[in-house]
Amino acid sequence: MTTIPPIGPNDPEAKSADIVSGNIDALKALFPEAFTEGKIDFEVLKGLLGGAVDERDEKYGLNWHGKRRARHIALTPSTGTLLPCPDESVDWDTTQNLMIEGDNLEVLKLLQKSYNRKVKAIYIDPPYNTGRNLIYPNDYQDGIRTYLEVTGQIEGGEKLQSNPESSGRFHTNWLTMIYPRLKLARNLLAADGVLIVTIDDNEVSQLGVVLREVFEEGNFDHVCVPVIHNPRGVQGKNFSYVHEYAYFVYPAGTKAICDRKIEDEDVDWSHFRNWGSESERTDAKNCFYPVLVKDGNIVGFGDVSPDSFHPKQTEIFDGIAYVYPIDKAGVERKWRYARQSVEAIATMLRARKTGYGYEIELGKTFGLYRTIWSDKRYDANDNGTGLVGDLVPNSPFTFPKSLWAVYDSLLAATGNDPDAIVLDFFAGSGTTGHAVMELNKDTGGKRRFILVQLPEPVEGNDKFPTIFEVTKARLKAAGQRIRSANPAFAGDAGFRVYKLASSNIRAWEPEPTDLEGTLLANAEHLVQGRSEQDVLYELLLKLGLDLCVPIEAKTIAGKSVHSIGGGALIVCLSDGLTKDVIELLASGIVAWRAALAPAVDTRVVFKDSGFADDIAKTNMAAILNQNGISDVRSL
Repeated sequence: MTTIPPIGPNDPEAKSADIVSGNIDALKALFPEAFTEGKIDFEVLKGLLGGAVDERDEKYGLNWHGKRRARHIALTPSTGTLLPCPDESVDWDTTQNLMIEGDNLEVLKLLQKSYNRKVKAIYIDPPYNTGRNLIYPNDYQDGIRTYLEVTGQIEGGEKLQSNPESSGRFHTNWLTMIYPRLKLARNLLAADGVLIVTIDDNEVSQLGVVLREVFEEGNFDHVCVPVIHNPRGVQGKNFSYVHEYAYFVYPAGTKAICDRKIEDEDVDWSHFRNWGSESERTDAKNCFYPVLVKDGNIVGFGDVSPDSFHPKQTEIFDGIAYVYPIDKAGVERKWRYARQSVEAIATMLRARKTGYGYEIELGKTFGLYRTIWSDKRYDANDNGTGLVGDLVPNSPFTFPKSLWAVYDSLLAATGNDPDAIVLDFFAGSGTTGHAVMELNKDTGGKRRFILVQLPEPVEGNDKFPTIFEVTKARLKAAGQRIRSANPAFAGDAGFRVYKLASSNIRAWEPEPTDLEGTLLANAEHLVQGRSEQDVLYELLLKLGLDLCVPIEAKTIAGKSVHSIGGGALIVCLSDGLTKDVIELLASGIVAWRAALAPAVDTRVVFKDSGFADDIAKTNMAAILNQNGISDVRSL
């Protein structure tokens, strides 16, 4: 008999991506003979891998007490969800940007299905482990409950703790915090994606080794760039610290980092005339022609007869200097570029007056990024603290990143991808989101940002009780300022707010002393007080759809029905699905699906308690199946 199977709290559709199961499936596809009764036979697997197995006791790497637990944390699925908050958002209906309040470990797990291998750039500025920063909770047994306790949303004893340098676990606490987050972040990074991590001296060495483990050398290139972010200096024990570090990690063999635009004062000018071997006119006749100069400016390029001879480097006709690639010895040489293509680089050339005549020079307007960043714009006092204070008066946020240090990092990582998704899961004051908006305004791009920030309490501040409130206020003000200063800018300056919470699907928690009451209480599978919109967005996450995918709604047979992703998912969470409305509702769903014509099979989801009885449920499944919709589930 056809029926509608429910989605329970333990089903894959109710959890974030199960990374372990995915790893096992991939291994089974490669080495099916290494599995016996569904379990891995490691001896067989080692035999299949032969000499590739490293069985040495001593290996290069970084180990600490808690590393195994940290690895396990990254592999444990989340049962949470992200609740939509349109009232706290800006341009909810049109924006493609996301701001997520919550513990980034749980949020990264929830993003695995929807954004796997889709993020072009990840920029993070994690806690620098100075002894004052708070260490994120890492309870992998029930991460959602721990998060809710830490943030005071439910009663409990969990608190965020400082990490004093005197602690015997000073470094291990920080490593256990960052390791699973980097493991999860790698799954989100696109094939040509770039990870950028900023850090100071306390953990720069440890971070470098961890990055080489998670993003292994050979497959990824690693560059550590000192950034002069505080020219005034911070007084240390023996030194005044003026810099921090930015790690750039990107796939080896790819052009992941774009060339930088060189400002006028940094242009590297060199001879446009060739020197050395194979530099004479006879080596490339089409590279011998005059450059026309008037009043010191290049005004054009001339042609010459192949056999003509020019004894002088410069000839004057009607006030215009005709400059040839002839050296002081009178040898006819050649320019670097042929006459047919020289107009394309005209803006890169200049004429410099010399005692000999004119020297034509070629300037580079683009070049490789340097391994030390010292631009004055990277000063975090002026372009970080000062900027945030200007946008958000009385902001409690101290020493945020320079907007332009983040801007240039993202330009390097996404300059060739104007539609890039940018992720920052230590969002802080929201500098990354602000930089994305500025970058789109300057380049005409449509980059999107996803920001994640823990609602870390701010003591004694009624206006901004948490850091997340500062993040929202800064991005709202930044978007308004960009639009006000640039009326022609039609780009995205909004954001959708989501908040981490426990799942909308209730877990089965029987009360032994009142089984009858438990059964009655669990007749409704959805958490009381959650809205239809809350459930819809959890379905997006758990089924791997973008959180900004279009959602349409219409009324069919008096019931509200939603189409998500152009018909990839159709949802009806209405009550009162009796036998009288089933046929009309089912027929309407079939017709809507046919009109939408999705490129994938459609999944249809109902609320289990919405059906009046099992007969109504069975009839609904039968009608949909008969019309080619076989994937029908209930909540």
